[in-house]
Amino acid sequence: MTDSMLAALFERAGEPLGIMRVPRPEPGPGEILVRLEASGICHTDVHVWQGHLRPASGKTAGILGHEGVGRVVQLGAGVTGWHPGERAGVAWLHDACGHCDECHAEMESFCQHQRAHGFDVAGTFAEYVVADARFAARVPDRGDAAALAPLMCAGLTAFGAVRRAGIVAGETCAVFGCGGLGLYAVQIARRLGATVVAVDTDAAKLRLAASLGAEHVLLASPDLAGNWPAALRAHVCINFAPTPASWDAMVAAIRPRGRIIAAAMVPQPVPLNQEWLTTTGVWVTGTSVGTREQMRELLKLHEEQPFEAQIERVTLAEVTSALARLKAGTAKGRQAIVFDF
Repeated sequence: MTDSMLAALFERAGEPLGIMRVPRPEPGPGEILVRLEASGICHTDVHVWQGHLRPASGKTAGILGHEGVGRVVQLGAGVTGWHPGERAGVAWLHDACGHCDECHAEMESFCQHQRAHGFDVAGTFAEYVVADARFAARVPDRGDAAALAPLMCAGLTAFGAVRRAGIVAGETCAVFGCGGLGLYAVQIARRLGATVVAVDTDAAKLRLAASLGAEHVLLASPDLAGNWPAALRAHVCINFAPTPASWDAMVAAIRPRGRIIAAAMVPQPVPLNQEWLTTTGVWVTGTSVGTREQMRELLKLHEEQPFEAQIERVTLAEVTSALARLKAGTAKGRQAIVFDF
């Protein structure tokens, strides 16, 4: 193991990441060092890269990325339960405070003092990354790392959204936005016994959603509301589309006492009529990534029957181009950096 590593360094918003050799990090107490096999590229990475998201400290981590899969190569002081050579997943959460109500309720993804890889601390766009041993995920020892990596955030976020919706067998779940996250949600909701309706403006994405289990697909107009079938009466609407345009369609589609889940990061406000809430009893909430327990559930489901995803493999040197494709909406499926040792 060398004392240095290749990393894609984030220096200024919107500028190409610099591929440089930097010192390899050392794990501190309670931490593990992971040599990465692959790192997924997430839309949140685009928000950070463009300067739209910044931590409270105002200083963004120099290395982005939070969908890593690799092998443990070194243990920090006091680490138990991990051994060199084991496969580990490195997700969004580096750690959480452990003291707030959210942490005590095992809902650490809502902890307001959490630290995240590629945001507050160094992330996975590098050959090595340090992870908190308590938050690292135990991933299957076998399987393609590039296919496993997107589960660390995209898969977990979809799973967390479906779980937050409380979907039960026989309910109708409308999934808005059939990109990487939405397609995971289609598969997860189907496994829970829901009837899935996939909604998107892209016919190709809808064909893929149908192949992954969506019983019904809706090719929506740009404003999404224009072609909406009022008779759908969905129990659950989950939004993965990064646009406020889906809001009116979800309001039209949801049945009384239904649940609307916001999973995409949409900064623009949407109209909410409180009288409508009092007459329908509709429950509106958000979801944030997922918890460690949900990660364990997700990976168990994956081991039983692997989730399908289109994976485009790129090199570390191609990461800026990959981010640009994701920003432009031209990426086909999920993208993953593959590290060649």
